Amino acid sequence: MSKQKLVIGTRSSQLALWQTDYIAARLTEVYPALHIEKKLITTQGDKILDVPLAKIGGKGLFTKELEAAMLSGEIDIAVHSLKDMPAEVPKGLMIGAVTKREDPFDVLVSPKYRLFKALPVGAKIGTSSLRRRAQLLSKRPDLNICSLRGNVNTRLKKLVDEDFDGIVLASAGLKRLGLAEHITEVLDTSICLPAVGQGALAVESRQEDVEVNELIHCLTDNDTLVCTKAERAFLQQVKGGCQVPVGVYGQIKNNQLLVKGIIASLDGSRLYGGDVSGPPENATALGMELAEKLLNNGGREVLRELGIDL
Repeated sequence: MSKQKLVIGTRSSQLALWQTDYIAARLTEVYPALHIEKKLITTQGDKILDVPLAKIGGKGLFTKELEAAMLSGEIDIAVHSLKDMPAEVPKGLMIGAVTKREDPFDVLVSPKYRLFKALPVGAKIGTSSLRRRAQLLSKRPDLNICSLRGNVNTRLKKLVDEDFDGIVLASAGLKRLGLAEHITEVLDTSICLPAVGQGALAVESRQEDVEVNELIHCLTDNDTLVCTKAERAFLQQVKGGCQVPVGVYGQIKNNQLLVKGIIASLDGSRLYGGDVSGPPENATALGMELAEKLLNNGGREVLRELGIDL
């Protein structure tokens, strides 16, 4: 390896820094002589904290500024939560590595009631995600779902300060920050399917940078890559982003790739779910097949109402 220095771009939240330090440590294990620098970059999603993500609009709220820095040569790679990455990567860039997935599920944090089924009628639940909102309301239309933004620690503080009965977060973030003791229930996929790529980290790089792409290749976990490839194909097919209540989860069982997905109306009153399975090498086709299945079963009408014409 001739490259001596690698500049990693990252957001400055505690979780983003943990993710970047994790990637840096993995690379240093393989390349002890490599000098790694971190460059902190603020994204639009970091600046606007008092508005629900879906209302800000646009894609790449947590990635655009990092991608601009990469295209200008300011940084060599960027580390993202894969679930923050839009289905389409800007021209000239690529997802160079996808790490082994941490627990991909959503969790309930409810010190008082502990379980989803124990929440009282009209319980006040915090989440910033339309995907979570729609699925929770589909099961419990009585719930009072309120917007909850901010980093993990901020959300845990708001749980108490704003008198929530519970909040819903990604398990992976809590575990990575050593906060797993706050989890009171891991939500089954029958209640809440995760976001595309949830639990996996993506390392984005320049397509033309052959040396860097060879360098980061060691970070990729093949099973996670296959599963998330199907999930991202699903997302691309439904033109999904923060504004669309879709959930999808791929897993390899008995050498077959099983992909489950949902498209839901914002209020959860209509939820179209299904699954497909097939050989892992057909991951992209399977993701697209599932998307078409759900679109044809009623999902297309739901997305049209949200202004997405397919």
